[in-house]
Amino acid sequence: MSYREGHYFSQHNFSETKENSFEHHNIDFSEISFPKLKNIWRETLENGMHGICFSMYEDGQKPGDIITAEQVDRRIQILKPYTNWVRSFSCIEGNEHIPRIAHQNGMKTLVGAWLGDDLEKNEKEIEALIQLANEGCVDIAAVGNEVMYRGDLTEEQLIDYINRVKLALPNIPVGYVDAYYEFSHRPNITEVCDVILTNCYPYWEGCPIEHSFHHMVSMFESAKHAGNGKRVIITETGWPSEGGFLKAAIASNENAIQYFIETQNWSKHNNIEIFYFSSFDESWKVGPEGAVGAYWGLWDKNEKLKF
Repeated sequence: MSYREGHYFSQHNFSETKENSFEHHNIDFSEISFPKLKNIWRETLENGMHGICFSMYEDGQKPGDIITAEQVDRRIQILKPYTNWVRSFSCIEGNEHIPRIAHQNGMKTLVGAWLGDDLEKNEKEIEALIQLANEGCVDIAAVGNEVMYRGDLTEEQLIDYINRVKLALPNIPVGYVDAYYEFSHRPNITEVCDVILTNCYPYWEGCPIEHSFHHMVSMFESAKHAGNGKRVIITETGWPSEGGFLKAAIASNENAIQYFIETQNWSKHNNIEIFYFSSFDESWKVGPEGAVGAYWGLWDKNEKLKF
């Protein structure tokens, strides 16, 4: 997910009351030393996650490059001990290996077809998604990721793609991924989705770390309200470990550790489905998202655990 102009955290409008409907164990992070904090982070990780976003690209690689099954398998083996689900973002150019290999290793998959303004490429993505589902490799299908934010398609075009996949895959939940507020702003898209797939990023709204967890919960509640009873999954949330700051949101090791611990504890205690963003640092993201884009992983770009 990229920075979105105009959506900022506001202390004046912020309330922590929404999270009271959930179980949450407050931790006073100010009293914890950094070595102890790293130990809690590692223990939290080893207790397991619901899901994680699969980071595809090594140094020198970028979207559009063809990635081998061997590379995907190596990374799946790294993630396998820590998560039940894997989320992928595309179904071509080697991304099709992700759900296949994940399923071979007993993991479940949220598989995305990447949609943009190239209609010919969109056809390849949709066809590949349906093919993977027919192979039994797709547990949840995501038709598009932040398409409305980028302005690549009209609502009508996106809805047509979603309905096409729903018709082809009647026994698989089908949804669309976007920021939490889009589901209240675009009710026609929300209506056609079987499941609400929402990205929740306090960092990209300039939220200070001390309010980040509660703000993330309020984002989830917003999507849940818009879904009106539909299943809601947080498809992306995370915090960068370095790369600068956005308003009061500071990228640092301490803040990334704290955010991970809080979101994972909340997820476990309340059975909230979260796909943490992300698995590995990816250097190619420096351009699109600024320096901070390269540092969202739990593992670094060399596939080593950060903490």
